[in-house]
Amino acid sequence: MAKENLVVIFGGRSSEHEVSCISVQTVAKGVDLEKYNMTLVGITKDGRWLKADNIESIADGSWYDSKVTAVISPDTRRELIVFSDAGVERQKVDVIFPVLHGMYGEDGTIQGLFEMADIPYVGCGVLASAASMDKFYTKIIVDHIGVSQARFVPVLAEDFSDIDSAMDRVEAELDYPVFVKPSKAGSSKGVNKATDRASLLYALNEAVKHDNKILVEETIVGRELECGVLGYKDNTKASGVGEILAAAEFYDFDAKYNNAESRTVIGADIPKEAENEIREDAVKIFKALDGFGLSRVDFFLENGTNRVVFNEINTLPGFTGISMYPMLWNAQGYDIKTLVTTLIEMAKER
Repeated sequence: MAKENLVVIFGGRSSEHEVSCISVQTVAKGVDLEKYNMTLVGITKDGRWLKADNIESIADGSWYDSKVTAVISPDTRRELIVFSDAGVERQKVDVIFPVLHGMYGEDGTIQGLFEMADIPYVGCGVLASAASMDKFYTKIIVDHIGVSQARFVPVLAEDFSDIDSAMDRVEAELDYPVFVKPSKAGSSKGVNKATDRASLLYALNEAVKHDNKILVEETIVGRELECGVLGYKDNTKASGVGEILAAAEFYDFDAKYNNAESRTVIGADIPKEAENEIREDAVKIFKALDGFGLSRVDFFLENGTNRVVFNEINTLPGFTGISMYPMLWNAQGYDIKTLVTTLIEMAKER
């Protein structure tokens, strides 16, 4: 049987560019090269699409010096158009695996391109990607399916013209401490904890650098738990539950990727009732958002009450060496090659 042509896209214009460049190495090593001809395409931070020669060029960063441009054609011929000194070449594309985190990769924008081109692709579609990337709209949807989540107050960029009134509104509805999050940033970029009005002002100013819509949330004091989802519609299933043991006060970007003392535990030691609720809620949230393929759904288990509280959903979770999603599924018998193959095959069933 002839091999199919797989394009793996990585990098991207978001603040999570570097994380994507690590994730893609794991995914690419998991591709079954007896089934697929793999082409690696990296998107630079300034939006240039470059063909990477191999995984090693991603690891050492030499792909940034590539002289070969490779872009997905938006028409329905299902082609990768490659521009080099030798001229223009058109390569057939059977399926795409976008290993892109954050804006312009996980928010429905590039998924729209794949839909226009009529090319099967791994992961959630336009609506699910856009709604899940925007924490504000995720919360609105989750409010309607009976899942507990932290109370929140939205602050918009236009509110900064009278920031004192915006902070008055926050203080009227929530008690300190609060968490301040850009609505559409991932990997905890721009997230800060505010304990008083001065730190709230600082946190809002940091968050608005990443998004024009900000969420100020009540603080849930509890354990940080994560659950993987795999599948679509009635074929959706949840992994076991993992726990984040953050080395910092909360699991921000530095604690996640730069602090070796942060740890993840696969098979969290929690009450069985809480585990079942997390797994059921993860699937419920995924379906409500019209998810497809994969997502990681994050929760808190509140101290004292053992109340399960939804935190957020990630439609293209990390595949780095410390990322929870592939570890959760590895514990269920899906090694990285099996997981990657399953996701690619699922994409063609869409």
